[in-house]
Amino acid sequence: MHSRVESRSGSPEGRLAPDPSRMAVIFSGGGTGGHLYPALALAEALTRIRPGVRPIFVGAERGIEARVLPQRGLEHLLLPVEGFRRGAILANLRVLRVLILGLIGVAGLLHRLRPPLVVVTGGYAGGPAGLMAALLGVRLVLQEQNAEPGITTRVLSRWAAETHLAFPEAAEKLPRSGRAATRVTGNPVRPPEAVDRARAAAHFDLDPDRPVILAVGGSQGALPLNEALQELVAGVESGALAPLAPAQLLWATGPTHLEGVAQALDRIGRPEWVRAVGYLEAMPLALGLADLAVSRAGAMATSEFLAWGLPSLLVPLPSAAADHQTRNARALEGAGAARCLVQEGLDGARLHRELKQLLDDEPGRHSMARAARERGRPDAAHQMARRLDALLPPPILREAQGRDA
Repeated sequence: MHSRVESRSGSPEGRLAPDPSRMAVIFSGGGTGGHLYPALALAEALTRIRPGVRPIFVGAERGIEARVLPQRGLEHLLLPVEGFRRGAILANLRVLRVLILGLIGVAGLLHRLRPPLVVVTGGYAGGPAGLMAALLGVRLVLQEQNAEPGITTRVLSRWAAETHLAFPEAAEKLPRSGRAATRVTGNPVRPPEAVDRARAAAHFDLDPDRPVILAVGGSQGALPLNEALQELVAGVESGALAPLAPAQLLWATGPTHLEGVAQALDRIGRPEWVRAVGYLEAMPLALGLADLAVSRAGAMATSEFLAWGLPSLLVPLPSAAADHQTRNARALEGAGAARCLVQEGLDGARLHRELKQLLDDEPGRHSMARAARERGRPDAAHQMARRLDALLPPPILREAQGRDA
């Protein structure tokens, strides 16, 4: 991708100037990584298919994109937008004001660059670009990651040329006028790759001949899940709970929780079957090694489990917007690919009971793995990029338009 960084704070002359030789496509979404990373994956997949495309990212000044986009050297526009808060009237008046400013900023961007396509991957950061595309008649495509569509997707689907869904269950939650344009494409995740089990096990200092439970709570970890896992490990080591042997636990605690978990494991006696890390940099190795996952039910994490055919025990974050993680977990449970375990009342004994039941039921795990693979769409990024490419003007036509301009 093109590497020049532009932002709203740059000079008017140098800020995202038109380039007649390259076709600009706007990718907008963020606030959280669950909305930003699909946009990055789609832009990368599209530029592989159509190298002449110039991806421009539009996000929020307060979102994760404010850090990630400059780090990656990607052209971008950051807007002072925020999400609406239920019941906070005064705060929402300010949100409305900055939304108007965001709309004005996006209108200027669309006027300068004349993109033929705007792609919105959700979150409050994607609202201004999607709304302005609809108002100006620019072709709009949406990508919704969750089983419960966010407000951005629900509103914009009325004007979208296509709305790509990861969960087919999401279609019934959209306005009737937006349902006809939906496609179930999946979430754009990294496709699975061949993983040598011995090499992967050596990387984490685990035994390749023993099953592996992968425990993850998101990039920052999940305190309730970590506490339940600590209780589980302590219970097994004390004899209060039955051993999970021969299973091993690969536990991504989240960077801020690692020290506390490490101290707890020291007190227990550093069980040989437990490996705790703050963050999994080598996630493909972990996914290729794992036989079972216990995790939050975020859209991107669950999509990776599906793509790898990994059975999962999902503990949804109860405070997620519109309870979308519970919707994700219930949808995958209904498909036979996962089990949903609510956080209320979660403790080590309950988590142990669920995990042991899955570990002892090898045919059941294999059935869940098959269901996960059937539901998974590992080529989602490529398939959606092909659709985006089909919605763009042919390169020759675009070049002629650039010369005429």
